[in-house]
Amino acid sequence: QFIAFASLFFILVSITTFCLETHEAFNTIINKTEQVINGTETVLQYEIETDPALTYVEGVCVVWFTFEFLIRVIFSPNKLEFIKNLLNIIDFVAILPFYLEVGLSGLSSKAAKDVLGFLRVVRFVRILRIFKLTRHFVGLRVLGHTLRASTNEFLLLIIFLALGVLIFATMIYYAERVGAQPNDPSASEHTQFKNIPIGFWWAVVTMTTLGYGDMYPRTWSGMLVGALCALAGVLTIAMPVPVIVNNFGMYYSLAMAKQKLPRKRKKHIPAAPQASSPTFSKTDLNLACNSTKGDICMGKDNQLMERNRS
Repeated sequence: QFIAFASLFFILVSITTFCLETHEAFNTIINKTEQVINGTETVLQYEIETDPALTYVEGVCVVWFTFEFLIRVIFSPNKLEFIKNLLNIIDFVAILPFYLEVGLSGLSSKAAKDVLGFLRVVRFVRILRIFKLTRHFVGLRVLGHTLRASTNEFLLLIIFLALGVLIFATMIYYAERVGAQPNDPSASEHTQFKNIPIGFWWAVVTMTTLGYGDMYPRTWSGMLVGALCALAGVLTIAMPVPVIVNNFGMYYSLAMAKQKLPRKRKKHIPAAPQASSPTFSKTDLNLACNSTKGDICMGKDNQLMERNRS
């Protein structure tokens, strides 16, 4: 429990630090404008420097994650299965960029600066540490099992959505051409659907009932297509969703039932005596002598000798 609480604490601190690094209050813009060698031209260069306190906090979190990762690697009974685990890969990918960034920060070569800039862009992988919470929360594990068991339903949903997007993007493109003027063959003056690929975005937003409003039909025929697209999107999403909900309910009830079961202590079961040991013969003879038959106890020494011979 101590390791679980410590890991949870450092994960939350790391994610909080990651979010605060993007706030302008913790970023200082440094002017690094330098003149060219001939002195007739200046090149404006600006660099954003993050507050060192956040870097130190992130360093402490990375040290803990590194210690935890190494301990789990050392004591893992199966190293190959440990490497194949997705959560372990996420741990390694989230830790490595910090050490590379620290190692390259002192170099001044152009290649090192390019790599350093790339690593700063790849900082977003640190947010993947949130998936480590699945080790400590049952609900997240249930969600993972549900997504894994509902793969076919998700593929079916994507196929239905792709077919609808293709059909309605094509329909809205030609529907908006109905009211086009003769001197405007592309109909770019009165509609935003200039081609079919642009209509893909509108179809996705409409079928998922999101409706940003950045693109909308302006003709009566386009409005009719938009209404059909919205209705078809509701039906398309409503078909596979109940199966996914049922899978989640099944895994959740199983997880809750497993948690409510009483934990039994493991009782020590003594090993059975071997046939070649003298204890085996004495035990059988004692059990036999405790029985109601009196002739069994007759000649105990003879029975012991016969048993040892056998």
